[in-house]
Amino acid sequence: MPVFDFRFTRGDLTITVSTDATAEFLRRAPKTDLHCHLIGTVRASTFAELARREKLELPADPELIFRDINSLPPDPALYRDTHIPVPQGRSADEPETSYSLFKASEWVVEVLRSPEDLTRVTYEAFEAAHRTSATRHLELFFDDLPPHLEKLGYRGQIEAYAEGIRMAERDFGMTGRMIAGIDRSKSGEHALAMVRRIVDNPNEYVVGIGLDNLETAGPPERFADAYRLAGEAGLFRTAHSSEHAPVAVNTITCLDLLGCDRIDHGYFVLEDPAVVERVREEQTAFTVVSTTSRRSWRPWRRASIAAMLEAGLNVIPASDDPGMFPTTLAEEYAILSEQLGVDRHKLRAMSLAGVEASWVPEPEKQAMRERFTAEFDALEAELFPTA
Repeated sequence: MPVFDFRFTRGDLTITVSTDATAEFLRRAPKTDLHCHLIGTVRASTFAELARREKLELPADPELIFRDINSLPPDPALYRDTHIPVPQGRSADEPETSYSLFKASEWVVEVLRSPEDLTRVTYEAFEAAHRTSATRHLELFFDDLPPHLEKLGYRGQIEAYAEGIRMAERDFGMTGRMIAGIDRSKSGEHALAMVRRIVDNPNEYVVGIGLDNLETAGPPERFADAYRLAGEAGLFRTAHSSEHAPVAVNTITCLDLLGCDRIDHGYFVLEDPAVVERVREEQTAFTVVSTTSRRSWRPWRRASIAAMLEAGLNVIPASDDPGMFPTTLAEEYAILSEQLGVDRHKLRAMSLAGVEASWVPEPEKQAMRERFTAEFDALEAELFPTA
């Protein structure tokens, strides 16, 4: 239980709430996580177990690899004179030997060998979100099947994920959806074929598409046809944008050409005041993450999010790759509170904004609104009784 200090003055009771109450609020506040990659949720212990099972040759112990994930920044020349200065060197907390997020993800994919493995990591993603962060609704990105799992077929892949979600819904009272991640380093034709496969094999849990991988690997224009087909089929759309390319225009392209319903990241929209004004007026939803595998960029990320908040943008915390950074959604809320000075009223509003930006039918969204409001009201009455 949180600790309270009581002081009596002339018969009046004044309650001063300690920092323990704020920490408890951050941990227990109901949350949505709308930007989370399934492979990035895999626990170090699960990876270690599966790597031993598959006798995967690795350069170090699996748990040591996870501990030392640190993606090195791209060419610093791309990031000179940005609105928020991007660090040009390495940070003090970088390990002596670094393992990139992409390489670690490849190793994790290599040890996933059966539908049961896919179901397991999906269930564990929900379990961790529930246990660490009071996440009530989780939307997970999934990728194309690797060659060694192609025998499952698309339907087998999705059914394996769906079984993990159903188990989590039963055990934790959560809801979940899946987002097909389009690898922007591949062709527009590949993306179009992927969307056609989704459209031809509808599943209640697969509700949208997203554009991921390094933004510099593929411009959003390349995927216009795939996104057009997704929109015609009633799929929701998002894209990683203004994250690696230091320009705001990509976000406009994602909104206007790709028809995106929300944007993942978006920090470099700050490069163009006109874009900032537009996305503020439209209250475009940005799923943001204070923690990144690029350790030297973490201060820049947090300064950028602070500037987005100051500009009045619709910022919604997310976890991205929580098993590999590592972080949790509750920790992302704590960073906003403790490092950026975001008060609990704003954090509540951000959580509720996540409900509005979620990709569930309106009746389900209304039920989520009511649940979140009731939980927040009860939590605040318990922890902040004089507020």
